[in-house]
Amino acid sequence: MTTQAQHAKVGVIGLGAMGLGIAQTLRNRGYQVHVCDVRPGAAADFASAGGVACAHPAELAAQVDVVVSVVVNAAQNEAVLFGEHGAAAAMRPGSTFVMCSTVDPNWSIALEARLAQSGVLYVDGPISGGAAKAAAGQMTMMSSATPAAYAAAGDVLDAMAGKVYRLGDKAGAGSKVKIINQLLAGVHIAAAAEAMALGLREGVDAAAIYEVITHSAGNSWMFENRMAHVLAGDYTPLSAVDIFVKDLGLVLDTARASKFPLPLAATAHQMFMQASTAGYAKEDDSAVIKIFPGITLPQAANEGGQR
Repeated sequence: MTTQAQHAKVGVIGLGAMGLGIAQTLRNRGYQVHVCDVRPGAAADFASAGGVACAHPAELAAQVDVVVSVVVNAAQNEAVLFGEHGAAAAMRPGSTFVMCSTVDPNWSIALEARLAQSGVLYVDGPISGGAAKAAAGQMTMMSSATPAAYAAAGDVLDAMAGKVYRLGDKAGAGSKVKIINQLLAGVHIAAAAEAMALGLREGVDAAAIYEVITHSAGNSWMFENRMAHVLAGDYTPLSAVDIFVKDLGLVLDTARASKFPLPLAATAHQMFMQASTAGYAKEDDSAVIKIFPGITLPQAANEGGQR
């Protein structure tokens, strides 16, 4: 534990699945962590084990050197920064805003310029890896920022992530690479669900499908991770269906601007939209398998099967 870490002040806004893990990792690595969240009690629960709970982003931003925003989308980041009790007005010149959401790269580029007007540095830093890796400090960050922003916040980035990719000297590249990652993630989940659904339709035991595929060339990280949720009949959201409605929508918007065809991403996006409108929007993204007709899904403990 370094002296710098012991005395650095970092704020984390958004204590969801990833944000809570990031805040815990930073606390475990010696940082004084200030937190806030829209849910009553979430910040206080974190602070009870060490840390400082703040009522709103402005209170947090006034007390720290680095603000890490782990909210869902661009609109929520706008609210965090520029809404009522927003962080931007309270941030001191030379402090750094680290944006960890999946957003339109052009929005991220514009945000860097907007914050620079008041002397605030910016890291375009989308993250990947899930809650468990965030809590273990092993997630991946796809970042791009000015040399000054890296100098100010680089130690914090390295403390909160197992791998920090520095992809450019200005905002935009980090979000572009995250968009590409989300294209693959969304297509892989949709393909995994389609494969499992076909196996179930053909009368193959779900556990047998899972065992064989995870030891064969057709496996993917998403099949192994998400189809385990299907086997358990547990659709508690770690990443919800609507996250991929949003993220694949951003993928398609990015490609549309340069008239670049993405047939697989477009199909996967339609699958997640179908799942969302069928009532599964807030369920785990593996619930995209529920759009397939005529199959009986594995049961959760003490529950009936779903068709």
